[in-house]
Amino acid sequence: MTQKTGKLKFIGKQAVRMAVLLFLASVFAFALLTVSPVDPLQTNVGQTALGSMSPEQIEKLKAYWGAGVPPVKRYLSWAAAFIRGDMGISLLYRRPVAAVIAEKLANSALLLFSAWLISGALGFLMGILAGKRRGGLADRIVTGVSLVIAGTPAFWIGMVFLMIFAVQLKLFPIGLSVPIGVAADEVTLADRLYHAVLPAAALSVTGISQIALHTREKMIEVMESDYVLFARARGESETAVILRHGLRNILLPAMTLQLSSVSEIIGGSVLIEQVFSYPGLGQAAVTAGLGADVPLLLGITVITAAIVFLGNMTANILYGVVDPRIREGAMRG
Repeated sequence: MTQKTGKLKFIGKQAVRMAVLLFLASVFAFALLTVSPVDPLQTNVGQTALGSMSPEQIEKLKAYWGAGVPPVKRYLSWAAAFIRGDMGISLLYRRPVAAVIAEKLANSALLLFSAWLISGALGFLMGILAGKRRGGLADRIVTGVSLVIAGTPAFWIGMVFLMIFAVQLKLFPIGLSVPIGVAADEVTLADRLYHAVLPAAALSVTGISQIALHTREKMIEVMESDYVLFARARGESETAVILRHGLRNILLPAMTLQLSSVSEIIGGSVLIEQVFSYPGLGQAAVTAGLGADVPLLLGITVITAAIVFLGNMTANILYGVVDPRIREGAMRG
């Protein structure tokens, strides 16, 4: 087997694995919705309104919400349509699920991407600062801050940022993604960026700790290695040691961990968007879950799972291409 063929087979295996995981994620999400105690009729129509309806009207509502269709039949019908590119119609928004997800994802894209970049950059720099000298002041501060952040709920961080920077200092708006009372065609990019600063900052904090602590451990290993001791003996400065030897050995692990951290950013966005009333994909998922909007929630689940699995798959492929031992081990597995 040539090296190129081995790489292609490794990538193909990762793609198949991603497809299987997507299927399992959709089944698991559908099963949770099926056993959910939420009654879609009472939740969205109301008990009082149901009491005043005729049996024929109630049957029509049950057909609309899929309450009378067996779960397996509902899932197979949804899956067949999804494979054809049809995600169905949102029961709450009365619009195609694909259109709703595209709109909400467009609102969340700026928030998610900026938080992902900021958390990765800050975590990487903090890890280098802490790991270049084990037990030093910077190491103790970064480790302590990272452990505190790791144990702090995302919604609490969002509320603290909201109270300090929006309520007390009045530097940023309290919520939403655009100014209130402004027509959609009059909203500028600057307005969207201004409203995204605070939730993006709060969301980025939640992803710093893992990157910082992992980079710190790798940096300590490098700085205490024999070849770094030899470099110091040759008279290389601390800055030269970090740039020539430290970054070269910790950059790839940090990149792969950053790609794998997409799930944390997406998970944290659900809470952050609720705190800041940010009309993104996370808030739409909460609304769909509370309203028993099965097509929308399944669509959001599959799309977000695809983004997360794509990040993990990219990290695995990156490591497998760089290090043949990992690729060979995956092929044997």
